[in-house]
Amino acid sequence: MSVEQHKSEGESLGAISVALVTVSDTRTPETDTNGQYLLQALAEAKHSIALYTIVPDEPEQVLLALDAALDAGAQVILFNGGTGIAARDTTFETLSGRIERPLPGFGELFRMLSYEQVGSAAMLSRATAGVIGRSILFAMPGSHKAVQLAWEKLIAPELGHLVGQLSQ
Repeated sequence: MSVEQHKSEGESLGAISVALVTVSDTRTPETDTNGQYLLQALAEAKHSIALYTIVPDEPEQVLLALDAALDAGAQVILFNGGTGIAARDTTFETLSGRIERPLPGFGELFRMLSYEQVGSAAMLSRATAGVIGRSILFAMPGSHKAVQLAWEKLIAPELGHLVGQLSQ
């Protein structure tokens, strides 16, 4: 089956259940511009929100949010924040330990596209994705431009296709 056929099948799935987790020690629902942006984009695409939360970059809190998203039946889980290399950035290690089937192409493509925006600083990103059970996890940096890039160029165009593949 061609990519176009797979995408067409994915688009016929309808609303996708998505969980959104912002990892930040300082953001609130009022100041979470990434969360607000993604919630609006998901609503415009007519997807359902299984969970929205903000957690500090503490491994236990990140795992609790992940488990809550899985328990809520999220088909797709979007994490933003905590993917850098600072000592407080533990989200990558925490989530990577739970990924059953990595999707390395997401991080590779994200860094390639990010390079066009920020130059060599793109190598500092540890954006990642993978499958956990019957859900797809994406972890992206917390900068607003990075979230927009990941959503608009990589995640949104393939969302139905990815969920469709997991449902087979």
